[in-house]
Amino acid sequence: MELVAADEEEDLTPEERRKLERKLKKERKKEEKKLMREAGISTKKAEPKKLSGPELALAYLTSWSENPKEWKFQKTRQTWLLSHMYEKEKVPDEYFTILLDYLQGLKGSARDTTVQKAEALMQELDGSDAEDPAVMERCERIRQVLQLLS
Repeated sequence: MELVAADEEEDLTPEERRKLERKLKKERKKEEKKLMREAGISTKKAEPKKLSGPELALAYLTSWSENPKEWKFQKTRQTWLLSHMYEKEKVPDEYFTILLDYLQGLKGSARDTTVQKAEALMQELDGSDAEDPAVMERCERIRQVLQLLS
């Protein structure tokens, strides 16, 4: 039987031979998986954990400060940082100091919009409960941004 298969294989075109090899490889893999399942070994590949938006934005900021040659501008990361920079839970203090350095290089409409939003937030928070520590923290961050960009 082996000799017949070998003779038939010689008569195949390169395309047919490639198809046959792929088919045999697929069958071997299927058999290996079956044996592994029977042995109780998992055949699923562990997928790498995907980072969330906030984690990606903070990693972007860290990359900007620690590895500027490899860093690449990403509009979505900058937008997330600019819209959440006053929230201590989303941008912790150690990242906020890096963010202040990052903001110094802000140009154009992004800079203008950031200043306008900060001024509007400051006016909004002026009339609110000034005793609340969260509000005070937010006001302090807004003040620092305004001082830096104005």
